[in-house]
Amino acid sequence: MAEVRLQNKPQAGSTGFGLAAGFFLAAAGGWMLYSRYGVNHRLPMPDALDAPREEIESMRIGRLSYYCDRSAEAGRPLVLVHSINAAASAYEMAPLFNAYRGSRPVYALDWPGYGFSERSRRIYSPQLYQDALTDFLVEVVKQPADVVALSLGGEFAALAALAHPRLFHSLALISPTGLAWVGGGSSSQKVRAAGMSNSIHPLLSLRLWARPLFDLIATHSSIEYFLSKSFVGAIPPGMAEYAYCTAHQPGAEHAPLYFLSGKLFTAQVRARVYEPLRVPALALYDRDPYSHFETLPDLLLKNHHWQAVRMVPSLGLPHWERTSDTLEVLEGFWKGVK
Repeated sequence: MAEVRLQNKPQAGSTGFGLAAGFFLAAAGGWMLYSRYGVNHRLPMPDALDAPREEIESMRIGRLSYYCDRSAEAGRPLVLVHSINAAASAYEMAPLFNAYRGSRPVYALDWPGYGFSERSRRIYSPQLYQDALTDFLVEVVKQPADVVALSLGGEFAALAALAHPRLFHSLALISPTGLAWVGGGSSSQKVRAAGMSNSIHPLLSLRLWARPLFDLIATHSSIEYFLSKSFVGAIPPGMAEYAYCTAHQPGAEHAPLYFLSGKLFTAQVRARVYEPLRVPALALYDRDPYSHFETLPDLLLKNHHWQAVRMVPSLGLPHWERTSDTLEVLEGFWKGVK
């Protein structure tokens, strides 16, 4: 009897999955090649602010870059610190820097991993940023300052103020993180709250695809999309262009990938940092797609050093769209600080 050979026919579902997987792998490989050979990671980067830019070498932090205007002969120093995101820089604090230059000493710091500060491959953590601000205040400012910090930068500033209150005259936080209900806030905050950061970061930062992944996040269209969510009106001219430029520098991916994995958020920051803070503090807020403020009323009840003013309407950056109102609120706050 002739031998009969039976052949398994491929299932339609498995064939479709294989085609989809093959397409995905081909697309991913193509993007990695494009990232390596087609994307310029050394774009010419102008200064973020039209002001002198200086640097210090910190033993703990490495190179820290900052902008300054010391033309005012008197006045308490004002220190401005930007947020943390994929394309952050001192550019974010331009309206406040320009408003106060000439009337008091003004400084705007580039956080580690951003702007002209060191962007090496290293561990980025809340402690690193706390130390960066502390070293800057000690080595450069050298007297108690009014510090204004944006978004997640406010957590780092509050950590420094809690540890070294004598370096601070006051602390103002614009759209601060850490005030949402547990499990709320941005996707990065949710990852941190779920305890998944230590698992996700090694995947995101694998050398093979860390830069291609970041390039995908830092395209023109992606930057414009995320910036647009922070403005009631249009994105200010030049802002998206500078964000794209600063995101296309050597090492630009390192700090943002720590941020995206949630590792730069401090667990229970409201209870552990904001509530025991004894420096006069102000929160400016309204609606924000990346920060929620449900527990702010509870903070105000538990710590009389805190004040809060709602900047309506704004979506996270009131110092850009409501500059005069922001200045008025800050001036009133500073006048009330003894």
